[in-house]
Amino acid sequence: MTPSGSDRLLVQFEIRGNDHDTTALAAGQRRGEAIAIEQSLEMPLSGVTDPFIRDELAGRLERISADDDGTLRLAISLDTRTCGHDAGQLMNMLFGNVSLQPDVMLTGIEAPRAWLDGWPGPRFGLAGLRAATGVPAGRALTCSALKPQGLAPDRLAALAATLADAGIDVIKDDHGIADQRYAPFEARVAAVQTAIDRVNARRRDGRRTLYAPTISGSPARVDAQTIHANRLGVGALLACPMLLGPSAFAALARGSRVPVIAHPALAGATRIAPAVLLGTLFRLFGADAGIFPNAGGRFSYDAATCREIVDALRGPLGHLAPALPVPAGGMTLARVPEMVSAFGPDQMLLIGGNLLEAPAETGARAARFVRAVDEAAGTTADACPPGPQTPGAASASR
Repeated sequence: MTPSGSDRLLVQFEIRGNDHDTTALAAGQRRGEAIAIEQSLEMPLSGVTDPFIRDELAGRLERISADDDGTLRLAISLDTRTCGHDAGQLMNMLFGNVSLQPDVMLTGIEAPRAWLDGWPGPRFGLAGLRAATGVPAGRALTCSALKPQGLAPDRLAALAATLADAGIDVIKDDHGIADQRYAPFEARVAAVQTAIDRVNARRRDGRRTLYAPTISGSPARVDAQTIHANRLGVGALLACPMLLGPSAFAALARGSRVPVIAHPALAGATRIAPAVLLGTLFRLFGADAGIFPNAGGRFSYDAATCREIVDALRGPLGHLAPALPVPAGGMTLARVPEMVSAFGPDQMLLIGGNLLEAPAETGARAARFVRAVDEAAGTTADACPPGPQTPGAASASR
């Protein structure tokens, strides 16, 4: 998202082409104008007599081009007053009705700096997660997941203790673990956090493992879960913006006492470019870290797409703090050097199933994971200087 100098958002779309269509550009002009009105006024412009609405609030087609295969690329502008600073309303204005047209994809946003400054963005971000875990600059963070779904709270707690003993920095619930009968939220979070607290109390390296339980459900349930998690002293929260809803996720992030990690579940159903949704928008809504499916894993994103996501999470975005990229989705121990080389030290590597596939070896594999990240940073765990112990220590700059 590149700041522009106007008071309008520039929203970019791609419309699938037909290489047999020699009139694509002419048809695209009409299509682009229709999209601009659909995403702003949703009625014929001929029926609008108010100059303020017609001349300022109406969407405008700003540019259009056609590729050789007939694919159209167009940009419309929207007045920022129609979007405000509510996450759900922004999604609505960017792609609400037009998302129902199956050949259209949202591919980019350029925003004025003054409008960007109205968003809080990450409250903790990359620096806050470093402060909370005590991981020094120059070394990537490590993360793993509690799974599979179906384990009782005591077994999840035992697994968490094993991972924390190995030095994993952040341990999150698998996003499918919510409030099921076999692992109720309150009992599960209490058991896991108690186990991690015991490990943290024994550590002498200035580091702290954080637990991020999944927050889910109705607004009332989200509030109750957050209060319960805070009471127990959890170090982070995990939430799925597209399952909770963008506005609910933004409210969670805005009010959270600890960093909030965004999970990409359902994000692939949107026809929004991954870097725009998982990077720019989730960061705008307040994600302190963003999980994304890395190339070469269980999902189909290529290396270029993953680089775009990382850049959107960490790159300049008005005054907003950088969020921490979290490559995931079937990553393995063997790929640690490659991932550190690809995205540098300001990331959190997430390896789940590869640590858990041989239960008797989980602790050893987790320790190998930590050593591999230390070695990739050119350091060892013993050489890491003590770091701050309090979550959110870096949030004063917000």
